Amino acid sequence: MRSAIENRFTTFDNSPLFYRHWPAITDAQPPRRAIVLLHRGHEHSGRVQHIVDELGLADTPFFAWDCRGHGRNDGPRGFSPSLGSTVRDLDCFVRHIGDTYGYAQDEIIVIAQSVGAVLAATWVHDYAPKIRALVLAAPAFKVKLYVPAARPGLKLLEKLRGNFFVNSYVKAKYLTHDPERIASYNNDPLITRPISVNILLALYETAERVIADAGAITVPTQLLISGADFVVHHGPQHAFYDKLGSEVKEKHELPGFYHDTLGELNREQAFVLIRNFIRRVEQGIASPDLTRADQEGYTHKEYTSLQQPLPITSLKRWQFGISRRSLATLGRLSEGVKLGLKTGFDSGSTLDYVYRNEARGTTLLGKLGDRAYLDSVGWKGIRQRKINLEELIAKAIRQLDEAGREIRIVDIAAGHGRYIMDAITKNRLPVTSILLRDYSDLNVQAGQQMIIDRGMQHVARFAKGNAFDRESLATLDPQPTIAVVSGLYELFPENAPIKDSLAGLAAAVPEGGYLVYTNQPWHPQIELIARTLTSHKDGQAWVMRRRTQQEMDQLVEAAGFEKLEQRIDEWGVFTVSLARRRASAPAAAQARENA
Repeated sequence: MRSAIENRFTTFDNSPLFYRHWPAITDAQPPRRAIVLLHRGHEHSGRVQHIVDELGLADTPFFAWDCRGHGRNDGPRGFSPSLGSTVRDLDCFVRHIGDTYGYAQDEIIVIAQSVGAVLAATWVHDYAPKIRALVLAAPAFKVKLYVPAARPGLKLLEKLRGNFFVNSYVKAKYLTHDPERIASYNNDPLITRPISVNILLALYETAERVIADAGAITVPTQLLISGADFVVHHGPQHAFYDKLGSEVKEKHELPGFYHDTLGELNREQAFVLIRNFIRRVEQGIASPDLTRADQEGYTHKEYTSLQQPLPITSLKRWQFGISRRSLATLGRLSEGVKLGLKTGFDSGSTLDYVYRNEARGTTLLGKLGDRAYLDSVGWKGIRQRKINLEELIAKAIRQLDEAGREIRIVDIAAGHGRYIMDAITKNRLPVTSILLRDYSDLNVQAGQQMIIDRGMQHVARFAKGNAFDRESLATLDPQPTIAVVSGLYELFPENAPIKDSLAGLAAAVPEGGYLVYTNQPWHPQIELIARTLTSHKDGQAWVMRRRTQQEMDQLVEAAGFEKLEQRIDEWGVFTVSLARRRASAPAAAQARENA
């Protein structure tokens, strides 16, 4: 047995999480790589020791964590504040490995089982890390609950009782044929049988989202399916593979295997496949260039499809028609709907209304309708996006302040500018200047009034400006050390204007300055929006082209910025990222010469 070094890392909310590190035990020099192992649900990192030993990669270090709520971590067993929190824990864990042990993301291979495989797939989809490869064994995309109507029943109970815990029905003899693994499972005091119902339900919802949008995942991926799995359904695994956007992908079904694929009696069959796959991706495989995804690729196809009218015989066409008529009539009782019909549902005025989150309307029916409107998943995501924006803007300000640099902020499409004003006033942060810009006279007037209302005329001003005018951005005065682009690029399907905008900001922001940018990689109601809501653009249909997170990050990177970290809401709709301006080539060469 290889010996593990036990340690802890601090995740995003300052919780210490336990992990094991198995250093390489030979002096061989293969292509640099490290393997991260993610255990099954209910288990912990000690249960993957046999994988480290039996894979036989003595030249490779291994890392494995105890997932929050499991193993040797503190806190309630089987609990996490949310599945999104656990996925963010994983992002922090891999970043910790990079910072502490010196492994770049493209040197990381993730091998994950069951629930761990769902976490890994979600992380790769939502955060777009540049890892070398992903191996998913029996991913728990859809757990077999066996009890009729169990899932809706759990949802109802959660609404009535609040969060509670469900004990696993799975017995060790249904996980593996290996008698030693069965005995060790039954006698392991760190096995966590309860699972919080909020995590169980979120596991289903998140898996459905990731499967539906698996085309966004381009990391080389190997999928191992246990042929006689009593715990999870096979269908979603096959659907995930079929939609997977990876140019390098493999699927293997292992006949007779139970759910614990990598702990089965004949697991060497799986290990042979994993070793071969690792050799296949040994030198790393170049990521596809997605900066032209507006002209080809599956989000382009989706966008083109949404622009086409539905056939007259389509049931959805009639359903959407009824929705449009309802919005234009009864919907006007809702203040938010009425505003959206007047200014566009993607306008700065609508956005500011959503931020305020105060249901208003004509009659009680109008107020109830407005509350339902404000509670739609997109608007909930918008409000969480505001929180994430404020957090990352504040973080950039603090880092500049600690470095003794002036904080000069520009927002190139600020709407009314509420989130910038809130980020500054809530945190009482030192700012030298704030320049807010927008194309709309209405937004400029409303934003300037907000500056006056908050008594910030000494530091902030609002001006009309084109967020896609490269030259005007490149010559911004004062020169910004923090540039913010929120909710803008998502509204424009073409990448050419986005490239111009980012190039202008890259010219304006000095080395070491920051860019805060948003993206919308997913929206469960994208067709409903396209066929029922109108845009600020002369009342046209609000048809959006989604950009995968990888596409958006590539556009930012191509402009000269390095992504540092990211936030995403629980529904996977909106992301907010923080990037830093890299040194220009001459500056970088000079820095190396000086060193």
